[in-house]
Amino acid sequence: MLSTPAGGGHGPGVAPLVLSVFSTFSVGGPQVRFATLANRLGPAFRHAIIAMDGDRACAERLQPGLAIEWPPVPIRKGEILANLRAFRAALRAIRPDVLVTYNWGTIEWALANLLPVVRHVHIEDGFGPEEQARQIPRRVWTRRLALRRCTVVVPSQTLRRIATRAWRLPESRLRYIPNGIDLARFAPGARGEVSPAARGVEQGVTIGTVAALRAEKNLGRLLRAVAEVPAVRLVVVGDGPERPGLETLAAELGLAGRVRFAGHMADPAPLLAGFDIFALSSDTEQMPISVLEAMAAGLPVAATDVGDVRAMVAPENADFVVPKENAAALSGALARLAGDAALRRALGAANRAKAERDYDERAMVAAYGALFGGEAG
Repeated sequence: MLSTPAGGGHGPGVAPLVLSVFSTFSVGGPQVRFATLANRLGPAFRHAIIAMDGDRACAERLQPGLAIEWPPVPIRKGEILANLRAFRAALRAIRPDVLVTYNWGTIEWALANLLPVVRHVHIEDGFGPEEQARQIPRRVWTRRLALRRCTVVVPSQTLRRIATRAWRLPESRLRYIPNGIDLARFAPGARGEVSPAARGVEQGVTIGTVAALRAEKNLGRLLRAVAEVPAVRLVVVGDGPERPGLETLAAELGLAGRVRFAGHMADPAPLLAGFDIFALSSDTEQMPISVLEAMAAGLPVAATDVGDVRAMVAPENADFVVPKENAAALSGALARLAGDAALRRALGAANRAKAERDYDERAMVAAYGALFGGEAG
């Protein structure tokens, strides 16, 4: 028997119920953004969350007191028809005011609602490593079918172009909502207050990154780049299945004394305050929150040219967003930044100014609040 939260549509004074479906609720960009939205929107909404793999790690970011339920739904891997029936039954039982699905991993929920049971918003944040080079035709056709009549949200202009040109979704159904962050939490005034001991490295230029240690983040590229830059240290914040291999690679590259794997941190802000340079080495991204946080912390960014990253950073920083295909480019960007403290300060200040201008989370929260409430969908 399906245990469900009280459904939507119960008259005035009852907060709308948002059913959010994730392939996983582990800590990642979409999950962190959801936690921010739920926390900031507070009692304006009730939430039912489904993590299809059962992982609820990002629940640690949800504030106590929120109206949140975790309805169990039977999921049979590879049994599409059975899942469609189960998901459609769940939509009828839960009775949300809006269904919100995230990325390709939840596409079966979109198919289950093809003959609408409930208003549907789909949020597409990007792709896994299997789609970093090209769109998979079967997925393109499925997205065209499943997403044509719902509201589709994208955080990057790169994804917006893909949604219109490859998936052929109507412009009228698309919403571009850039990611935003709490600027005060990453205020650069805190920089310099974190001791080298707290950072886990010796005094010197510290390169930092915040990422789930998964294949598409390509932390091996970053380790190899750091190995080419003398007298710098690297702090890797995050955890995941790639960690054992990355630790082995660090040892093979002779970086054992220069790299710290800090593991997962619920709040990376304190460590960001101790970085001198932020690095991103991913094969695929769209609008990474980690880069926004680094910008808000007043850091220069050296990154691979993926998604909207080049457009996100300040124009002065754009030369340090380099082609991922060029193995030497990232190490060159890091070396130039490591050797010039004045340049680091100037780029960090420019990035902070752009974050203040374009990426205040209040605009993001307001846009999603309107969308969840039906005002813009």
